[in-house]
Formats: sequence, C-alpha cells, structure tokens
Amino acid sequence: MKIAVTSASGKLGASIVKHLIKEIGKENVIGIARTPENAKHLGVEIRKGDYNNKSDFEIALQGVHTVLLVSGMDEPQKRIEQHRNVIEAAKKNGVAKIVYTSIIGAEENNAFSPIVQTNRQTEKDIRESGLDWVIGRNGIYIEPDLEYLDTYIKEGEIRNCAGNGKCTYTSRVELGYAYASMLIENKHNGNTYNLVGEAITQTELTNYINKVFDTKLVFNPVSEKDYLEERKAALGDFIGTVIGGIYQGIKEGANDVSSDFEKATGRKHATPLEMMENFKLNTN
Repeated sequence: MKIAVTSASGKLGASIVKHLIKEIGKENVIGIARTPENAKHLGVEIRKGDYNNKSDFEIALQGVHTVLLVSGMDEPQKRIEQHRNVIEAAKKNGVAKIVYTSIIGAEENNAFSPIVQTNRQTEKDIRESGLDWVIGRNGIYIEPDLEYLDTYIKEGEIRNCAGNGKCTYTSRVELGYAYASMLIENKHNGNTYNLVGEAITQTELTNYINKVFDTKLVFNPVSEKDYLEERKAALGDFIGTVIGGIYQGIKEGANDVSSDFEKATGRKHATPLEMMENFKLNTN
C-alpha cells in the first residue's frame, strides 16, 4: 500500500514522511515535492509535484493508494484550484483515500479568515470527491516561537496582539505522528479532527519558554492595529497580514478549541513544556 505525501520538502511534510517510515517502511512511502532535490534526504522515492500543474500529479500519484495533501502556502485565491489539481489527479489515478492538513481558525472577521475560508472549501471538495477521506485541522505550531528565540532575547519580550486569548499550540512532531495514524488506519475515515494541544495564554507561553530556555522574557501585549503594521513592515503585506490575523484570532478565542488528538492517535498530546524540551533536545 503506497502512501504519498505532498510538500515532502517542507517541515510538516518531512515530519509525516519520517513517521510513516517508522510505521510501514520506506519502500511504501513516496514523497512529492515541487523541487525533488530538496526532499532527497528523506531516503524515500521522490516524485515531482507542483500544485500549479495538475499533470505533475497525474504522474506523481500513479500506483498510490493514499495521498496526504499538505495545504498550500500561496495566496488564498490560488489555493483552492491548486488543491483541486491534486484531488482531480487522485481521482483520475484511482487513489482510494485522501488526507488533508487543514487549519484551526475563525472563518470570518479577521485578517487570517480568507486563508481559513479556502481551507474550508478544500475540505468540502475532499468530502465530495468520492474518495475515502480524513481531515485534520492543525493548531498553531509552537516551533516558530522557539526558532525566533534569539530575537525575543535580543528584544527582551514576546510582543503581539493576542492579549489574554488562549492558543492550543501543537508541533510538527506531534502532527507527524497524528497524520501517520490517520493515513494508515481506516477507522479514521470520514472524520474531521482538531489536532491541537493544551490551551495557553501568551503569558503562559512566555513563562514556559523562560523555564525551559533559562530566559527572562516578558509578554508585551500591543494593539491589533500596531501589531499588524509592525508585521507588514517586517514581512510584507501578505505574510504580515496573515501573522497579524493569527494573533487577532487568538485574542478573539478562535484558537481555543477542543482537541481530537487522542481520537486520532490513541495517546494524549504532548504538553507545551514537553514540546519545548523536545525541540531543545533536537536542536542542540
């Protein structure tokens, strides 16, 4: 039973590939990447697949039983058609099952909502595809905060507009484990899972970071307007708006949702402290 993972060169795709190898062996795993050379290090067969090119996937999905569709990173208006290219190629090749990495978030009223809306449309397209399916809605990754630690230390603070809102952080390691189970086990078919951990505030996040990394950071809440302007200046209009919208959503409660992680995996989600300790262990 061949399982293919799209965007295998990315951090989430690579994590899923590694977890699948442990479960079913590298001979049964296929990685798909826009630039195949960037995924060769995974040690599995790598096929070319650009979301903008359906013909790529008509070739890449030959002989595949199950495909993991990692949500694209392009602008919202492009992503629906990009995902449909994979879905249509899967149907044409007789793929039996598709698993999709969607996302938690507010569907309206913040700057991140257009991306959430495109994910919901892809969820609908997958449910109506005629294939077996499982959908995971990912929480916010904890790794970017930890990868940004040097900047936080330099500035002495974690600064955003989330206020006292709670965020159910997850990690790429936890998600890799969950998606491997969802891809392999048919009991998950037809389910949509919130793949999230424990809900914590930004103040709690800061305190956990201080404990694990021996830092002395403080959380500095700022207004949504000021934070959006800062992020757009630093990251450009598109990514800056996305980041601003994520923290606006946290403030408004969009990321404080119940977790289905144990249903998807058979075990509890790692705690924030455990995720941080694991990150520290694997980056030193």
